[in-house]
Amino acid sequence: MSKQQNEEVVENQPQEVVESTENERSEAAATEPSTTEAQVEADDGLEVLRKRIQELEAENSKLKDQYLRKSADFDNFRKRMFREKEESVKYANTNLLSDIINIIDDFERAIKSSQESKDFDMFHSGIELIEKQFTGMLERNWGLKRFESEGEPFDPQKHEAINMEEREGLQDQTVLEDYQKGYMLHDRVLRHSKVKVGVPKVAPSGNSDDNDQNQNKE
Repeated sequence: MSKQQNEEVVENQPQEVVESTENERSEAAATEPSTTEAQVEADDGLEVLRKRIQELEAENSKLKDQYLRKSADFDNFRKRMFREKEESVKYANTNLLSDIINIIDDFERAIKSSQESKDFDMFHSGIELIEKQFTGMLERNWGLKRFESEGEPFDPQKHEAINMEEREGLQDQTVLEDYQKGYMLHDRVLRHSKVKVGVPKVAPSGNSDDNDQNQNKE
């Protein structure tokens, strides 16, 4: 259809239809964005995304730096704790050894005195005194107590039986002799005492009178 024919068709249409068609074309042209405006909006969107990416990268770098610092701090803390633990174990007995040093000084004085005086009885008395001071210090400062076993009922929690002997007059197993003394650390046995145990003497089985009569008949 030629242009002239289109114009003739339009001229032949009612005036309301022609105006309606022109209005629709105008509204479509108004609502449809131009190519330039769309490009501008796209560029703005890309710029926003670029800025967001930069912000996220900066935040990630900051978090990574914080993580590395925290990791280094924790590693240093772990090394320091390990070093302090080693030193604690290494020097844990400092106070005990300080007390023992004083006892060693007493031994040195006793030995020196005995060399000068040549008096055995005085030397023996000095050694006994030092031994009492030593055991008293250990019990007072460290909770180490030596316990006596002779005459006590046999207790396998405290005593180690080295020898046994039957004894008349005993009702229960009883410690007869203390070969090596035991020690308690607070409320726990540190070392069992080695002892000789007396056990009640068992009467021979059977009727002893009948046995004697049989032996007489023979």
